[in-house]
Amino acid sequence: MKQSNNYQSTLPDFSSLTAEKAQSDIKCLVKKQRTAIDNLLASSKKTTFASIVNPIEEMQHELSRIFSPISHLQNVLDQPEWRNTFNSCLPLLTEYGTELSQNTELEKAYRTIIDNLDDQKDPKFSLLKQELRNFALNGVNLTKTKKQKFKDLKTRLSIAEANFSQNVQDSTDAWSLNIEDIKELKGISKEILEQAKNRGFKNKQSGWKLILDYPTYHSVMTHAESRSLREKFYRAWSTRASDQAENTQWNNEENIKTILSLRHQLAHIVGYENFAEYSLAKKMANSTDEITSFLDNLAIKTRSTAKRELAMLEKAAKHNLEAWDTSYYLEKIKQKNYSISDEELKQYLPKENVQKGMFKVANRLYGVSLTKKPMVSVWHDSVEFIEVMDAQNQIIGGFYIDLFARNGKRSGAWMDECVIRKNINGNKSLPIGYLVCNFTPPDKNGISLLTHDDVVTWFHEFGHMLHHLLTKIDLPSISGINGVPWDAVELPSQFMENFAWNYEVLKDCSQHFETGESLPHDLFSKLQASRNFGAGLAMLRQIEFALYDITIHACDDIAKNNNTLDTLELVRQKITLIRTPQYNRFPMSFSHIFSGGYAAGYYSYKWAEVLAADAFSAFEDSYILNEELANKFKTEILEIGGSKDIMQGFINFRGRKPSLEPLLKQSGIAGISI
Repeated sequence: MKQSNNYQSTLPDFSSLTAEKAQSDIKCLVKKQRTAIDNLLASSKKTTFASIVNPIEEMQHELSRIFSPISHLQNVLDQPEWRNTFNSCLPLLTEYGTELSQNTELEKAYRTIIDNLDDQKDPKFSLLKQELRNFALNGVNLTKTKKQKFKDLKTRLSIAEANFSQNVQDSTDAWSLNIEDIKELKGISKEILEQAKNRGFKNKQSGWKLILDYPTYHSVMTHAESRSLREKFYRAWSTRASDQAENTQWNNEENIKTILSLRHQLAHIVGYENFAEYSLAKKMANSTDEITSFLDNLAIKTRSTAKRELAMLEKAAKHNLEAWDTSYYLEKIKQKNYSISDEELKQYLPKENVQKGMFKVANRLYGVSLTKKPMVSVWHDSVEFIEVMDAQNQIIGGFYIDLFARNGKRSGAWMDECVIRKNINGNKSLPIGYLVCNFTPPDKNGISLLTHDDVVTWFHEFGHMLHHLLTKIDLPSISGINGVPWDAVELPSQFMENFAWNYEVLKDCSQHFETGESLPHDLFSKLQASRNFGAGLAMLRQIEFALYDITIHACDDIAKNNNTLDTLELVRQKITLIRTPQYNRFPMSFSHIFSGGYAAGYYSYKWAEVLAADAFSAFEDSYILNEELANKFKTEILEIGGSKDIMQGFINFRGRKPSLEPLLKQSGIAGISI
């Protein structure tokens, strides 16, 4: 098919791609583009969108496409050469990107073009407005000396953030625990134990070798009857990349100080009091006061629910409740009060069936069909490539799925761009993405059973992917998730999570791995009944993280941030109900804000969750798979990228501004006046 070639020609050839070649390509491309931009600006052609912006969009798209596999592979492969290449390219690309944003001639050209645009609803206007803001945020109006200082600061920051992330991964991968007595492992899932046994055998160790990947950590913290084992895992997880870790060589304490100092200096040099103010220039929220007020208000409305949950946990534990007891007793109470457990649910949720059901939801909502394409080159034998077609059987893009935990792979779950949608002068590229999770790998029979939490996580990342794939915007800088305010990026993902709590959807996702039976309705009813137990404590935990983030980045005096653990302790005294051990070093592995783009933006999860719950309530009031509503959501939210105001898009969809009520109701915190 001709259209199939359209995206296949842009896909990385992972079977032949080498780190050395990728690094060489980046260096050559940056050099070539520097010359091309000089020539563009020196040209006597009339300054128009077509003569200036289109060529630059093409160049930026090409650079993103070439760098994408480098950035991706250093996150998912245990191969040092990819990390080395990433670390080598990062300063070069940061310097080049800042250089473009500080180019006064380029800024002048963009300003001339926007002044001559008549239609402010044209996506071109949104792109130009966004880029002019970026020029200002990157110091285009600074003196030559200050421009150079800004560029140096930004380069150093990119390196420090990469070091932070890599320290977390190395510290996580380095930890293991060998257990000789099977009695100590009582309660842990058989899949985790089977893998631990095989791991020990391969390392010529007797017993079970447990590691700190998320599936193992989650199974231990939720199901292990041994309290001492749970504490060992809690300590290992909460002290990663810190002075309290077993191996302190990856301590991130100095990296945090460096990152916060560099961010503060960057903000200050372009006229902002602190980094939070600088960051909010590109977000929906108007001020740090608005954010803290939002979070404080949410905490107040949540606290009584969380206290009731804590009392139930303490009653079940019959001893002083510690941080490593929470997940275990939450699961125990769910089993006792709702007669449901992770292990029982997993039997109905084999990976293949969940995938089939999730794709069916996308088909029913948005008319897209998703098909596995086995001939596409991938980086690991467990990775799949999915081709996506619209209702007219036209290929609109595709994505890679990399679901299982393994050594050398970054923990967590995420979606990232491989290729961004583009159509400039008939030169088209279809959107391609990466969807990455860290689920329990298949057993010896090739079966991977997912927890319901896993299913929710997968739906979340799939929501991000649909945002990337369903865009109708052809200019890469504002296509898909690009140009969307960071505090709205989580709207499509958190909206999609809700479908994983619907029986019709879960029934399609389920098939007992032995009997073939779909999830029984009575079991789903128990799951639904248990949904909100623990929601109050979980809400407070997220608010704690968000307040810590906004507080350290809103600090005007950088000297006060020398020990952010003090700041976190003050936040915990205000928010947290469960005592945190003194050795806990959570910030040292808080990759979201120190290396993942959520700096002064972690509140976005709750901010967007308000939007998502409200958007989903429209479906609850109608029909969960309402195609007409879904099409409206697609048109007003998923297709627009950064071409329109996202809040206006929400209002167009919902017919009003967002309300907090649906989130409180969804979280079981209803009955409180707003």
